[in-house]
Parts: sequence; C-alpha cells; structure tokens
Amino acid sequence: MLINIGNGILKGLIMELNENERIDDLEYKGLKIIQNKDGFCFGIDSVLLSDFAKEIKNNSKVVDLGTGTGIVSILLCGKTKLSEVIGIEVQKNVAHMAEKSSKLNNLQDRFKVININIKQIDELRMNNSFDAVVTNPPYKKIDSGGKNENKAKLISRHEIEGDLSDFIITAQKLLKENGCLYMVHRPERLAEIIVKLRQRNLEPKKIRFIHSREDSQAKMVLIKAVKGGKEFTEIDKPLIIYKKDGSYSEEILKIYNKEVEK
Repeated sequence: MLINIGNGILKGLIMELNENERIDDLEYKGLKIIQNKDGFCFGIDSVLLSDFAKEIKNNSKVVDLGTGTGIVSILLCGKTKLSEVIGIEVQKNVAHMAEKSSKLNNLQDRFKVININIKQIDELRMNNSFDAVVTNPPYKKIDSGGKNENKAKLISRHEIEGDLSDFIITAQKLLKENGCLYMVHRPERLAEIIVKLRQRNLEPKKIRFIHSREDSQAKMVLIKAVKGGKEFTEIDKPLIIYKKDGSYSEEILKIYNKEVEK
C-alpha cells in the first residue's frame, strides 16, 4: 500500500526500490516498512517484541541486534520516546532496506542502521553505552532443517552469522549497568537462554509465553533480562493470539491498534 507522506520522499524512494521490494503499511501511527517479497518478511514475533519492550524509558538509547528490515526499531519509535535506536544488520541488502524505511518514516534522526556482524561489535566502540537492547535473533541452530530456503531466509532463521551466545554476549557488552535486554525466542530453548544470560551477568526478570490458542503449547517466549539485576523472575500471564473461533484475541487487537468489538 502506497501512502502520500509529502516532501517528495515517497516518490524518490519508489524509484530506489528493487524489483521485488514493496512498501507495506504497518497501520500504526502512519508507519510503513520496505520489504522484499522473496526475502524474509517480519512476523508477529517482531510485533509482539516491540510491544513487550514499549516500557523502555523516555530518552533511552537502544540497540536492535539483527534488525532485519527494521520492523522492531520502527515500531519502537512509534510506541516509545526513545532518543535513538541503532539497528545492527549483517546482510547488506537487508540493512539498506532498513535505511530506506527509516527515511520513508522520517526517522533518520532516531533510527540509524549499521551493516556489520554482531560479532564485530567491539569495532564500533559502543560498549556500556545503551539503556536497552532488543533482539529477535535466528531461532534455529545451523544443523536444523530448512536447507531449501534462499540465503537471506537462511541467515534470518538459522544461526549462520551468529548464534545465541553471540547475541547475548553482544547485548551484555553494549548495555549499561542495569540496562535491559528484551528478546523473543522459542520456548524449547528457554533453559539454554537462561543459562547463557546468567553466564553474562544478565538476570532474567520477566518471562511471558505466547500461545496460538488457549489450549495449545507455547510457540514463542518473550524474555526481559537486566544487566547486574538481582535474582527474581516474574512469569507473566500467557499471551494468547487467537480465540476459539480463529479471530484475534482482544490483547492482540490492541497490540495491532485495532478496535475491539463490543
């Protein structure tokens, strides 16, 4: 969906779009995103992560590890009053799409993108500088299925350019003391996640499981950890995506900024 945003920005960006790229309306405060239909497109996990992290304090400096096309960063710019969010993305063409989306939304002063592998973060000399880190890292280990996917999807879904430890180590380096890490991942890896977090002085403070339906097993998990935090973990109530009739739950409708029918 193409929307008039004035100042000739949209017209210029349309000319910059590659053949398979499109502009999608996020239907939230007029925000939009550029995606490649043949690449990895964002899912509900990114939307839920941005909502989970919307408690980020005003004027915070934030890093989005593995930003992809920038969906979490863009939504956080709409949901919070953060001062700056830096997206780290290893894939050059994907990082370029995120940059174009930042421009499309007039967020150049708040959302910046750096094309680098998270394992090279020391080169940027930004350690101990950020109030929060958000990440939707690849869920699958290298040896787990999906080998027929194209390269972009493989990198987004599999730990090819960085594994769970790399993301956690990088987050710990970047965060200030008492800074917060917000992550979405798969429940089957939760034990591993908690162990690795604690190894890096990141204390899990809040965990929320996401279920497709009330009677189904959890399909995703949201985790908040605090650098140097004291031992205490809150298990939040489950987040249910669909009601029994297959329609979105009231909470999901609110997250998507939709009106709840009475």
